Amino acid sequence: MTASTQATGGGGLLRRLGLGRVSLRRIGALGRAEMILLLRNKTATTTALLLPLGTVALFSTFIDGAGHVSTGAMLATTMFGFVLLYVVYYNLVTTYVARREERVLKRLRTGVVTDAEILVGAAVPALALALVQLLLTVVAATVFFGLPVPVNLPLLLVAVLAGCAIFVLLAAASSGFTRTVETAQITTLPVLVLSMIGSGFTGPVESLPDGIAAVFQMLPLTPVLELVRLGWVGTTGTDAPRDFVGVLAEAGRPALIILVWLAAGVSATRHWFRWDTRH
Repeated sequence: MTASTQATGGGGLLRRLGLGRVSLRRIGALGRAEMILLLRNKTATTTALLLPLGTVALFSTFIDGAGHVSTGAMLATTMFGFVLLYVVYYNLVTTYVARREERVLKRLRTGVVTDAEILVGAAVPALALALVQLLLTVVAATVFFGLPVPVNLPLLLVAVLAGCAIFVLLAAASSGFTRTVETAQITTLPVLVLSMIGSGFTGPVESLPDGIAAVFQMLPLTPVLELVRLGWVGTTGTDAPRDFVGVLAEAGRPALIILVWLAAGVSATRHWFRWDTRH
């Protein structure tokens, strides 16, 4: 079966994701090309770099720690949430839509590049920008707020990787019902607004009334931020900090929700992501 024939099959994406051999060389080549295009787009670059920083700067005026989470840790983890939403999710929705409408995705699928390589290659610049912003935030929070050493670094890294994977998948799925780059401002609003309101940006979700907290804990960003805070300071804010081993007992519920979102993201990408233009 040729790649062009696979492109027409409803289950082609999962088959190629599961069976295709992933080449880091091809992903790197696609990523470099996408990075060049991103840097040429001054608006996209400025939005990706400055919007999260400006938003966190605004939030920092009333972020003063939360429970057992220090101001520095709260600011750093809040920044991570904004980076996932703006630099990874929103930026990638516009990227996938632009490449689809330019027929770039369709042309790539006629070659040896697998679906996974295309999706990941297009995400490389956004993930690289996210990493740079996170590193700068950690340095700044350490210098100005005395950000502590992570309590459980492996858990923290898993949370970061899982968060990136979830929002890459959500971006791919959201691009399927986004007709143009301009309409991405509308189609991404539900994820952006709900996450900013309900994912614990300025305090632990557990401090909210039980019914509201139960709903907000199921949002895609909430368990990611919970694991990040557990890995960094040993608590999400409401309970006393735990040690390296102790945080693992608290990590079970958010980790399970993350796994559900990863599975949902793969399924949504399979059903909604479009490789050809919508015109």
